[in-house]
Amino acid sequence: MAEMWQLKPLLLLITVLLVVCTAAGDGGGMPLVTPITKDPSTSLYIISAPVAENDQITNHLVLDLSGPFIWSTCPDGYVPLGCTSPACMHAHRFHPPNCPHTGYGKPDADNAHRCKCTAHPHNPLSGDTASDDMTEFTTSVNTTDGKNPLKEVSFVVATSCAPESLLAKLPENVVGVVGLARSALALHAQIARTQKVAKKFALCLPSGGGAAGVAIFGGGPLFLLPPDRPDMMESLVGYTPLVKHGKSPGYFVRSKKGIAVNQARVPLGDAPLIIGLSSTIPYTALRTDVYGAFIKAFDAATADRARVTPSVAPFELCYEATQLGSTLLGYAVPQIDVMLQGGKNWTVFGGNSMAQVNDHTACLAFVEMKGQYKRAPYGGGGLTEAPAVVLGGFQLENNLLVLDEEKQQLGFSSLLFGRRTTCSNFNFTSAAF
Repeated sequence: MAEMWQLKPLLLLITVLLVVCTAAGDGGGMPLVTPITKDPSTSLYIISAPVAENDQITNHLVLDLSGPFIWSTCPDGYVPLGCTSPACMHAHRFHPPNCPHTGYGKPDADNAHRCKCTAHPHNPLSGDTASDDMTEFTTSVNTTDGKNPLKEVSFVVATSCAPESLLAKLPENVVGVVGLARSALALHAQIARTQKVAKKFALCLPSGGGAAGVAIFGGGPLFLLPPDRPDMMESLVGYTPLVKHGKSPGYFVRSKKGIAVNQARVPLGDAPLIIGLSSTIPYTALRTDVYGAFIKAFDAATADRARVTPSVAPFELCYEATQLGSTLLGYAVPQIDVMLQGGKNWTVFGGNSMAQVNDHTACLAFVEMKGQYKRAPYGGGGLTEAPAVVLGGFQLENNLLVLDEEKQQLGFSSLLFGRRTTCSNFNFTSAAF
């Protein structure tokens, strides 16, 4: 694993000011594209990119929408960043509550007059946090015209090292985590600086089976096969404002009218609901007070459907799959609408609401929120209440999301099955010139 990142020693000696104003890559201001795969054993999503100047080595890192920076195991000989570097200042804005604050770093054993920057990488699956050095690496990603990968560009990213032990419970082939949260050290923010592109990214998660989804950093367009489809970024269902929740760097939106099942509002009171996005929990988790009312409403709306008992953990409502019926959008079950601020609904159809657990059984893929979901790892103790809902990976799959930090808004497409395409229909064949 020590070879998974290619160090660029000369670049590491450049003045620390380049951490926040890194010299731009040669992408010419074009968006960058990378494939996303789904690990079948953990249901985590993995971003892959070749190491700069060595296409035989590829980085595999777990995608984390709540992670404020990139972290990975580091090879011998890396050069740590100093405690006064801008990257170090940014890294220490996010301090896990289970990790005591010990300052910005520690003395450098090779230079008694120098302080090495220490960051606190977090494993979103195990919940473990470590302390290790901040450094810089060079990676490569392809530019895109929205239809194909074009030219490979290399650029420097500030990254936290991590011990091998922090990889526990992550897929075997990964070396760390790519943070995509609202942070100056998140991958899309660093790409925006180096490539001179917009601070926004499009995310289209695959449903597995070996087919890759796609992420585009820096803007659009985005075209999915078949070739007659319009630019997906120009045909989103709607936008809703991004909101803050405590000190978490993750993405949250607000629902003022709550949730509806079969177009009937679930009785949840009049208080707005805060809804988070997560790429590291497999199914949408609902706070206990919300979960009970939601399950009751869905149970009533499906009273005529044959149940499977006992249900299949971790789900509460399971059905005879052969009796549900099917549509272009998945099983023919009541639609679920999350009524978002701005007047648009995030609609969950059968393709994202029902998980196929075996040949004969499909279950409502929503779970009750447990302790590990109630507090973002970098919340810093600033959360007074868990979000009402955390949308998990299964509900995000085959939906195009556009997370725009410049406009502070989330754009969403609804389930792409309705447009006869999927997130796995980006053409990763390099364009001919």
